[in-house]
Amino acid sequence: MVYGQNPKSGRLDKEYWNSNLMVNALRLPPPPIGYKPKLVDLDHDGDPDLLYSITKNNIPVLWIDDDDDMAWTDMEGDTDSDCVLIDRNKDGKYGHMGDFIIDWTDSNGDGKADMQVLVEYPESKRDDPWPNGHYMWVLDTDEDNVFNYIDWNSFQIKAWDKYGISDFFLDYSGKSTFIKIHVATNTMKDLRLNWENPFLFYDPDKDGLSEMAVRLVDSPDIKLGEQKPGYYQVNEKGTIDWVSISIDSDNDNGPGNEFDFDFTINFRGKGFNYMDQVHKIKNMRGLPAADSLFLDPRWRQMNELIYADHDKALDLTFNKGKWSKVYFVYDEDDDCNRWERVELLDPLDPFKSGTGKGGLDNNVQADVAGDRGEWDMDNSGNGKLYISKFDGRIHLFGAEWGAWRIDQNASLYQGWDRKFLNREAGKFATVKYEDTDNNGFMDKMLFDLDGDKVFEDSIELSVLGLSDSSQVIDISKFKYEDYVQMQKNVSEGMWNNAQLAISVAKKYGLNLSWYAKWMVAVSLSQKYNNGYWLQFYIYRDLKDLFLREDGKQNIQKLERAYYGSNWKLM
Repeated sequence: MVYGQNPKSGRLDKEYWNSNLMVNALRLPPPPIGYKPKLVDLDHDGDPDLLYSITKNNIPVLWIDDDDDMAWTDMEGDTDSDCVLIDRNKDGKYGHMGDFIIDWTDSNGDGKADMQVLVEYPESKRDDPWPNGHYMWVLDTDEDNVFNYIDWNSFQIKAWDKYGISDFFLDYSGKSTFIKIHVATNTMKDLRLNWENPFLFYDPDKDGLSEMAVRLVDSPDIKLGEQKPGYYQVNEKGTIDWVSISIDSDNDNGPGNEFDFDFTINFRGKGFNYMDQVHKIKNMRGLPAADSLFLDPRWRQMNELIYADHDKALDLTFNKGKWSKVYFVYDEDDDCNRWERVELLDPLDPFKSGTGKGGLDNNVQADVAGDRGEWDMDNSGNGKLYISKFDGRIHLFGAEWGAWRIDQNASLYQGWDRKFLNREAGKFATVKYEDTDNNGFMDKMLFDLDGDKVFEDSIELSVLGLSDSSQVIDISKFKYEDYVQMQKNVSEGMWNNAQLAISVAKKYGLNLSWYAKWMVAVSLSQKYNNGYWLQFYIYRDLKDLFLREDGKQNIQKLERAYYGSNWKLM
């Protein structure tokens, strides 16, 4: 085959081998064989600084040699300190509307990039400013050289693409950091600040996976710009007003199950000012002579970013943050393999379901059923937790109420079914929790176990003669090991109580062979789940037995034993 321009199609042969195949395109396709890039010595020092080329579908690309190591024989730039501009709309302008830019920086001179900046501009101005482009930094804090994931077939960010359940291609795993906003840079006032500023992943056991994720948000003011008519102006305030902390509390992530967060606690309010959290950037300044190529070259001129890092984020959240609301969610069906958090539920109608329908899953990313949410809408509990006696679980101290939609078999799978497959939730059981005496602890439970959206049963601890109080757990000084120990105590306690319940069931002659599957547990997660459900079924079967025998006294004792986590009463 002769490589060159095909006289019939006008296209160049032969294209890069993976330009049109149905396997992942993991790199920017180089030009076809036979194509000669155009190199330009911009600063007149005898070596090239710009490399004009094309990629698949004849899309023009421009490489800028920011570290001055390009040779006249090169076919592309490098990915340690160069910048590539992709003219997606083929309008002859690079770094303008419709275009896509990636810039790498080697800040310590070891020949590998330490940070990557990605800038994406929409085709044109839009009435809706959000999302409208991308401005994203990925900081290689664990030095694995993994950065953003680009689909080189579509020339778009695909940071959420993954292999298997949760092996995401973007560097969410390990000790990682990214900073991001879904707008174009030319609409932003101060590019040192950002919206997700930052998103932090923690790897305390150093296994290359993430056991904690902390998301800090500086919610911007967005309004039509005065200096740029027709453009929205996005102004970050320099204040973190929203923080989520997500924990893999049983530390059961691993290959094939890279993300398995169990709960999220979320703080909202005035938050804290972070303008003193300055991080200097070395070697970021791009080739000054190339600034004219960019619609907005400001990000290439910066020498600092402002954000709270791994060492400061939690301390600032707990000790400097001024919070008015605290949300809590626990993944009871253990199906959450999201990279960012167990998605938060909203304190809305327990029975309405669907995106924007005014229910717990009002948020499109929330699980329709399977998660338990609790809300402290005046921050009376200051983000503290407790382990209740009525169900042996972790709860949010100070929460006025909570709700759990039961998805016992995780059949709705963490909300993805609804979002991408358009599946309806159908019927589900619902449990509602209330703090009726306003002492910070839940003391009343309402049950809709037949899914008819009517609570057919309720329990009040005070009526049973049980106290709702428990030891309050202050997590403000917690290290990851403390969360693991707390979950271990909960799971082991749940399983131990289940063993006592089994002994009681045998005493009263129940046939437990029906529940053989749940009587074996080989992990903390199984001890938690199986222990809870074993007690539930034994409690219900014993209650049924006593009703048949008209054993009112036994029923009263059973209620106290079950909701007081004290099976020895039986």
